[in-house]
Amino acid sequence: MSIENYLPAGVTMEDVIVVMSSITVFISFAAVWSSLLYRDPSQKRAKALTEQREALRSGMLAPRRRNDRLNTASFMRQVVERLQLMKSAQAGNISNKLMSAGWRSKDAVVQYLFFKLALPVVLGGFVTFMFYGLNSYDLSPGIKLIICIGTIGLSAYLPDIIIKNASAKRQEAIRKSLPDGLDLMVICTEAGLSLDATLTRVSQEMASSSPELADELSLTGLELGFLPERRVALDNLSQRTDLQIVRSLVNTLVQAERYGTPLSQSLRVMSTESRDERMLKAEEKAAKLPAMMTVPMILFILPPLFIVLLGPAIINTLDAISAM
Repeated sequence: MSIENYLPAGVTMEDVIVVMSSITVFISFAAVWSSLLYRDPSQKRAKALTEQREALRSGMLAPRRRNDRLNTASFMRQVVERLQLMKSAQAGNISNKLMSAGWRSKDAVVQYLFFKLALPVVLGGFVTFMFYGLNSYDLSPGIKLIICIGTIGLSAYLPDIIIKNASAKRQEAIRKSLPDGLDLMVICTEAGLSLDATLTRVSQEMASSSPELADELSLTGLELGFLPERRVALDNLSQRTDLQIVRSLVNTLVQAERYGTPLSQSLRVMSTESRDERMLKAEEKAAKLPAMMTVPMILFILPPLFIVLLGPAIINTLDAISAM
């Protein structure tokens, strides 16, 4: 059975090759274009911080009723509010997950709930229409049903998968750059800067090397200046990052402010601990490398090696046997 039997009516193999070639050329052009573009992360971060500063200012100065009226009603918000999805018990957990992934806009939760609801309907309806409406593929009814149910389930969990991957990448970037940030914080505190000025200065210095950590530190510096209690701002940092080393840093800063201990000495100890933790992570990955390379070596390295080494001898042996 050839591949053309699985193609829709009127579609030939040449059409598929042309479409795939066009997609390949477009992706290659987009990749080259994206690599040549210069992106300045400081502009985007400055814009986000300005919006966050205005949000904090309006939340503390503007009346609550007026602030609620100023929210613009979009299509996604209307759908979510009519279905009362924002009133669910998981809205707070969803907001924390989005903040850990770096999405802290006002409409982030609304967009997540909308796509969580719309993706199974759209993708599931499209696959169902392709299989049962157009009858594009000649498959058994059981396989069609399994594909439709699998598409609906995958599309329902697709927003969670994207958020989980983005959060894991952001946490890893923060964990790797935190020792360098702590070293800069030690230098700033020893120079006589306050905690607010230290976080602002470190975020400016690390804007290009680690925009994730710079974003979190700058936002914490803003909250320290706007919120009435400084501990709330530090707790927000721990909640957004969801890292053990950051929670330890927050506890150290809270205790230093409460008991009046030298801030530079506490940060120096935290810097040493974070570097030791990063070294342990690197050693752990290095120890796992031989076990991880065993299966690829057996499957992809040893067979070509055997063919290169034993192939000529086997061919000469067969030629000698055939000549006899």
